[in-house]
Amino acid sequence: MTAKMSTTASTQSPASIAPSAASLGGPMTGHHHAGRRHTHATAHVPNRAAHFDTSLSIPVRKYLQTYGLTPPRAESYEVQKKRCLAQLASKSNDLERFQYLSTLRYNNVHLFYRLLTDHFTEMAPLVYTPTVGEACQKWSEIYQQPEGMYLSFEDRGHLSTIIQNWPQPNVEITVITDGSRILGLGDLGVGGMGIPIGKLALYTGCAGIRPEGTLPLTVDLGTNNPALRANPLYMGSRREKVTAEEEGEFLDELMAALKERWPDIVIQFEDWKNPFPALERYREDYAMFNDDIQGTGAVIMGGVMGAVKQSGVAPQDHRAVFLGSGSAGVGVAKQIVEYFMREGLTEEQAKSCFWLVDSKGLVTSDRGDKLAEHKIYFSRTDNHGRQFKTLDDVVEYVKPTILMGLSTIGGAFTPEILQKMGRWNDRPIIFPLSNPSSKSECTFEDAIIHTDGRALFASGSPFNPYQYKGQLYHPGQGNNMYVFPGIGLGTILSKSVQVTSNMIYASGEALPSMITEEEKQLALLYPDIARIREVSARVARYVIRAAQQDNVDRLHHLRDMTDDHLESWIKDKMYDPHQETAELEAEVREIVDDLTNSQSKL
Repeated sequence: MTAKMSTTASTQSPASIAPSAASLGGPMTGHHHAGRRHTHATAHVPNRAAHFDTSLSIPVRKYLQTYGLTPPRAESYEVQKKRCLAQLASKSNDLERFQYLSTLRYNNVHLFYRLLTDHFTEMAPLVYTPTVGEACQKWSEIYQQPEGMYLSFEDRGHLSTIIQNWPQPNVEITVITDGSRILGLGDLGVGGMGIPIGKLALYTGCAGIRPEGTLPLTVDLGTNNPALRANPLYMGSRREKVTAEEEGEFLDELMAALKERWPDIVIQFEDWKNPFPALERYREDYAMFNDDIQGTGAVIMGGVMGAVKQSGVAPQDHRAVFLGSGSAGVGVAKQIVEYFMREGLTEEQAKSCFWLVDSKGLVTSDRGDKLAEHKIYFSRTDNHGRQFKTLDDVVEYVKPTILMGLSTIGGAFTPEILQKMGRWNDRPIIFPLSNPSSKSECTFEDAIIHTDGRALFASGSPFNPYQYKGQLYHPGQGNNMYVFPGIGLGTILSKSVQVTSNMIYASGEALPSMITEEEKQLALLYPDIARIREVSARVARYVIRAAQQDNVDRLHHLRDMTDDHLESWIKDKMYDPHQETAELEAEVREIVDDLTNSQSKL
């Protein structure tokens, strides 16, 4: 039996109701090793076996000791899919569809991922953004089943012991949030758990990281949202958020505990109000990264690479105005600075191409307020004492070629601003990146209409194609899912001890190489999301090569592979939910054959 993507030794989950591997012919071993026995995947569900799949044959059900616990007919996937899609269609809104898919993942993990991979474009928005935002807001009201792990500030001093309760012995990647800044929705406390669960579902769906190798993790460090603390249904602690010093001590203990149990674990931080301290503190000692800062920066940089080429304007002549100078905005801007530097600019020349705008206006060194440390890098010193209080003022002053939105202010790119971008530029680059859709700085329709169809566009949320003057225009979506699954996969497969800046840069650099000629003709800045598994494999290959260049990889035989061979090897390691039933059938046949051969020798 061949089970994909497990890179360390594996044993049965305590929750499994099937016979142990040892009782059926030997211990479990690593990926593609002889004698591999099935891992009873439970996805994010700690106490429930997931092998009640109605596609399994009677002999396999007997092997798993689930015979009689499901209806007797073994169904094809096509029949299963028809039922699932009908049930999805019967739901009255997307939140109900989110809940249905969560329950399906809980009860039949491989069927869930078959549906997700086959209908990715339609289902990804139900599994993650934008629907997950509403789910997080209502988490304590809609909670139904355990998924993931919750660690409370009150657990400090005992985190290592509590982590032992997680039943999966072979965790390869975790996503951690404290719920303090969920999407553009603010502090949602433990309701933020929807983000690690959804994110890791995309790691599996996009990059083929086995579901039982993922750990969604929410740390409850209190909440500064008084409405949550007053809500009788709220499932988190009722205390205010702990201090920065207390948070740092808690995270020190948590990071050590995670690495103690799973030495090769990849750790991704997500949706922290202040993500910079943890990134700086742990990036050199753990294989960790922050997707809000680094992943967002890489995916937008990948789109900007294509947009700059299509615009016909050289990097040194671009002027980029950023509405939003938080962690994501600064992360994106710094990643594009690196791209401009690799195109021949000095750091100062590249940095001078950026004007950042926050709630007080243009970020300048002489504005009179104390700037947050992460804003200082881009603060302007060439404003000659003039201060610009609004986005309109800054746009008029700079006359940008690039307009980026990471502000969560819906409609901030007004028709007047978009029209100016169209007047000043043959191909204005307009990226409204805020999530969810209601927070987007402008719609695709507005960008096309007000630039007369000339905008080079990418958004954070999905928009539909738009017909304008007889031509159908297709929006690009600069979604982090283009890069973070491949970053995780490449780090896992190369057994890298760090996620370096070059590895992050490489993930964005991989994206233009995946755009087809047809997509180029449509002026698309990102490859078709339906090809996300191919894209993730390419990103992983670029990430592995960067890890090798930085000498942080530990699987050195990969260095001897050609690029084509390496990419093929990566694809072979990716979990394929469509193969799980066939692999179980083959395993049972192998056992029967072994028994038959043993009896014939007696």
